[in-house]
Amino acid sequence: MNQQETIQQMKALKLAGMVTAYQNLLNLPLDMQPTADQLLAQLLDAEHLERLNRKTLACIRSARFRYQAMVEEIQYLPQRGLDKNLLLRLADTSFIKRSENVFITGATGCGKSYIASALGYQACQIGFKVGYYSMPKLLHKLQFARADGSIIKELAKLEKLNLLILDDWGLQPLDTPAKLSLLQLIEDRHGKNATIITSQLPVAQWFEYINEPTLADAILDRLMQQVHRIELKGESMRKNRKSNDLNCS
Repeated sequence: MNQQETIQQMKALKLAGMVTAYQNLLNLPLDMQPTADQLLAQLLDAEHLERLNRKTLACIRSARFRYQAMVEEIQYLPQRGLDKNLLLRLADTSFIKRSENVFITGATGCGKSYIASALGYQACQIGFKVGYYSMPKLLHKLQFARADGSIIKELAKLEKLNLLILDDWGLQPLDTPAKLSLLQLIEDRHGKNATIITSQLPVAQWFEYINEPTLADAILDRLMQQVHRIELKGESMRKNRKSNDLNCS
């Protein structure tokens, strides 16, 4: 079998990583080309890396993040009150393995969603299944699921996520069916998987937001166990960026 036939067979077997690596190795001078055992090892490594990259990209697409965010790009400005040590501990994703929750609170535009997205991206790179949802849109989706009888199926999908990100908690009032769906979701995930919640409301106001003592106790009791809190301060990051752009123009 000649080199071109080998490449065609790799393509037929969908070994994209091997194809690229093999073609690159063929372009090396003869005295730099690897031995047979080195060639095999390098081709296997290339294919393994290619598949990991594809899996990570599929995870990111499935999560549907609000922002394309990286932990390395988070700004630790003094006025934000952001604990870098805490964030780096969260970035190692061990909190997901321990089924712990993260609350990120602060004023609008202060970077809550960006930090949540960055932690979600990090989780995807490790291989966790992640889902990113705007709370108003998720509640609307669950409302339709209750109407068409698919609510159990929808909640089961959410339960299986290693990391569920609920963005914009507290933006709209909760009716009783929404509260019951939220309780079921939190109950199903409790002690099994991790949840990140972002909110403009301070955590102290969440009980009042749910506005039904029995359900609020049940929901918050489960969420509050094993939780990490990030309370952002300062002005809107979006406002600051616009000001800087104007100053530079």
